Amino acid sequence: MKKNREDLVSKLIDRDYIKTKPVEDAMKKVPREEFMTPETKNYAYLDRPIPLENGQTISAPHMVAIICEILALEKGMKVLEIGTGFGYNAAVVAEIIGPEGHVYTIERIENLKNISEQNLKRTGYSKNVTVIFGDGTKGYKEESPYDRIYATASAPKIPEPLKEQLKIGGRLLSPIGRDTSVQELLCLNRVSENEYKSYNLGGVVFVPMIGEHGWLE
Repeated sequence: MKKNREDLVSKLIDRDYIKTKPVEDAMKKVPREEFMTPETKNYAYLDRPIPLENGQTISAPHMVAIICEILALEKGMKVLEIGTGFGYNAAVVAEIIGPEGHVYTIERIENLKNISEQNLKRTGYSKNVTVIFGDGTKGYKEESPYDRIYATASAPKIPEPLKEQLKIGGRLLSPIGRDTSVQELLCLNRVSENEYKSYNLGGVVFVPMIGEHGWLE
């Protein structure tokens, strides 16, 4: 599996998805196969999304790389993730920000929350990743503000609580779209208390973000 992982990372570098050494090192280290169902482990290093449980998916590796590169993660950052899935993306982010940083990740499906906690503990990331069961569209005010916030599910617009919980100078990344089939990846930088600058980074496809400030179930 390790050679397959390294081969995939090499391809992502060649295709310019991975641009920096921290992202390269993290994706070489985190074992994606440990964050998948037993039936899909053999597909861990294909560059495509793979079904998990409860209608959710694990993002394609190139999308994980894109998210990490755009977020410009640094050691010691406090990060909020919306949509834990089986925990792979959170593990990659945790590897980049190091033990002095922390990822708070929210999962609305209790079964996935429990599985992701087991996966993160088994792979050694539970010390700097906290999994919260709840409505991700509300964020997690208890630990705000965050240096970085990102969503692995799409909403009709960026939930206001997430904008409010972003630190001034922080960056937020989320798929946004008027329907649940096609979205655009939006990057939001918080300039001041009431000013944000947004950038459209192109078309993507993610599962819907269900919740009070997202899509209705």
